[in-house]
Amino acid sequence: MRILLISQMYPGRDDPDLGAFVAQLERELIARGHAIDRAVVDRRGGPPTKHVALAARSVTAGLRRRPDVVYAHFLAPAGVVAAAVGALLRRPVVLTAHGQDVRNASTRGSVRHLTAWACARAQAVVCVSDALRGELEAAVPAARGRTHVIDCGVDLERFAPREVAGEGAHPRFLFAGSLIERKNVVALADAFALLGHGSLTLLGDGPLRAQIEARPGVRLAGRVPHEQVPAWIAAGDVLCLPSLVEPFGQVLLEAMAMERSVVATRIGGPPEFVPPEAGVLVDPHDVTDLARGLEAAAALPSPNPAARAAAARHDVRVQAQRIEVLLTQAATSSAPGDTPSSAATKCPA
Repeated sequence: MRILLISQMYPGRDDPDLGAFVAQLERELIARGHAIDRAVVDRRGGPPTKHVALAARSVTAGLRRRPDVVYAHFLAPAGVVAAAVGALLRRPVVLTAHGQDVRNASTRGSVRHLTAWACARAQAVVCVSDALRGELEAAVPAARGRTHVIDCGVDLERFAPREVAGEGAHPRFLFAGSLIERKNVVALADAFALLGHGSLTLLGDGPLRAQIEARPGVRLAGRVPHEQVPAWIAAGDVLCLPSLVEPFGQVLLEAMAMERSVVATRIGGPPEFVPPEAGVLVDPHDVTDLARGLEAAAALPSPNPAARAAAARHDVRVQAQRIEVLLTQAATSSAPGDTPSSAATKCPA
């Protein structure tokens, strides 16, 4: 197939970690023999007009290359652009929802209407977790009957078990993500202080940095390129992501693939793929429970083969094959915008 990939997040020169999960799936689809043309936003920030430019590039790429199917990551604005391009070219559309796009549709009327139109136009809508699927279908009834649950998977070769000498006292806790309220990083630092031993390293940057820096045992490493993340995970003992809400939690899967135990939130996607032998689920609103979770996760085996086994069920090659099935079904459907008869709650393994 020839696929037009549209995404508002994609790795670029200045932001090589941006939307790395999109590029990962793209590589696997190419490896499976598909031709992919790309219209993406590959940098953070910038004016809203960057999305107008994304729409223009998408139309140009579609007219020039005439794809068999249009495949978009994020429902709005990328998914809306994809639906419009699909309508213009009379080509089928497949969308993937990742989290904030669904939340925007839940809370902002104008976004909800645009998202509903895009979902109604799509042959299939992919959600990265069943929790997100439920949230989407509640907010956008047009998505019902055409949703599938397929996460972006993990590269088991890139995130293979290895040992790297790390800094800080054991147990070495690691956080990777933006230092923002939703990621609950201040509560994580407070819980670490309650624990009273070990070290905590935070990869990433954001507005909450000032509330965390200069704490005993805490190191802020700043934002690092995605290709360096495996080395940081290997240098730690436990990966922590106690978000207030987490649609999936890609970095948890990556750490588990490297035989690292994890501490994850009970809210959202993590309960669907973090078994007790691989990590500890915590109430993100309870600092004491979070501290207990840190202690319990540190007591799990290190390295932890059970974590690797759980992650292996989300091999990116398998997930790409599942996406391929949906794209193929969409490309061979006769009526763009109709719900395919094969639509199901979850795509078969």
